[in-house]
Formats: sequence, C-alpha cells, structure tokens
Amino acid sequence: MMARQKGLVVVMISLALCIGGCTSHRVSPLVEAQAAAAEVSPPDQASYRLGPEDVIEVTVWKEPDMTKTLIVQPDGKVFYPLIGEVVAAGKTVKEIQDEISKRLEKFVTDAAVTVILVKAQHYKFFVTGKVNKPGEFLVGRPTSVLQAIAMAGGLTPFASPKSIKVVRKQGGVDEIYGFNYKEVSKGQWLSQDIILKPGDVVVVP
Repeated sequence: MMARQKGLVVVMISLALCIGGCTSHRVSPLVEAQAAAAEVSPPDQASYRLGPEDVIEVTVWKEPDMTKTLIVQPDGKVFYPLIGEVVAAGKTVKEIQDEISKRLEKFVTDAAVTVILVKAQHYKFFVTGKVNKPGEFLVGRPTSVLQAIAMAGGLTPFASPKSIKVVRKQGGVDEIYGFNYKEVSKGQWLSQDIILKPGDVVVVP
C-alpha cells in the first residue's frame, strides 16, 4: 500500500513538472546560442559605433605620458591633452584614431596613435515583464528582440507572446514596436524581429 502511495506521488509530481514545462515558451537552441554569443562576445572594433559610457584607450608610440584611458561623456565627447575635446559618439575607434593623429601633428612629430575599445558600455537594453530573468542587459554587439528574450531566460508560462512591445525613446517621444513571439519563432513576419538600439525596453505582458 505504501509503495502504491509513493508511486502515485511520483506520478503527480512528474505530471506537474510536465505541465509547467509544456506551457513555457522556449526559444530554439540556435537562438539561445546566438543570444549567448551576443552577450559575451566582444564587439567588432572596426564597425562598433561609440556612445556614452564606452571606454577607450589612446596610446602614442614612444610617448608613454600620453597614454590615456577615456570615458565617452553624456554629450558624446572625450577630452584628450593638447587637443582638447573630441566628438566620439557615433564614430568607430579607427575614425577617432585618425582624428587624434591629425590634430596631434602640430604638437608631436610623426605621432603614431593607436586607439582601442576597452569596454563597451553604451549598448544596453532592458527586458521587463513576464520573462524568467528580467533586467538590464549590457552587450557588445547588435541584438534582436528574439535574442533579447532568450537572454532574459525566455517567456514565463503566463506571458502573452502575441502582445510583446519594444519601447524606444526617440527625440523625447516614445515609439512603440509590436512583436508577436509566436509568429517570429515560426519564421513568420521576421521583420518584427528588429535590432534593438541602446536604451530600448522590451516589455512582455
């Protein structure tokens, strides 16, 4: 009798776990892998566009005193000795390197300048609502809505997958983009899976 009761308990627990697992919205292994890569991979320094909070390092060959670590300020500029303010936001490290080299010519003969991206802190977005791991996500490369949801651990069983929205602040005004998880996960209407911009908020009701 005791053995039958134990067996019944095991069956009930297994059924409960199955129900919970079956009602959750899983992302494909491919998307999970892409999400993990986006989260941990360093950005492509040749194409990454700098923004506020990013950190760069400037070095000048044979001029160790001119090695400086700079943080892009909220106004998009950095300050470098001798030449003053340099607009960094929206530029690649190569473009910043070329500009600093040119402006240093009048102070340092044959200045061999190197600029590298030390830390990409500009590209971050937020995922809120009915996901397993809501919060702020700091990544080094462009990320789509589907990848962002994967980073957030996927949807909970109580999420409304057809009513997800991306909120983007543009010129002080909120722009809203709809996202139907079920359609995109089936390969339908993929144009909804937009690339997120820094500061975007993915809202999962």
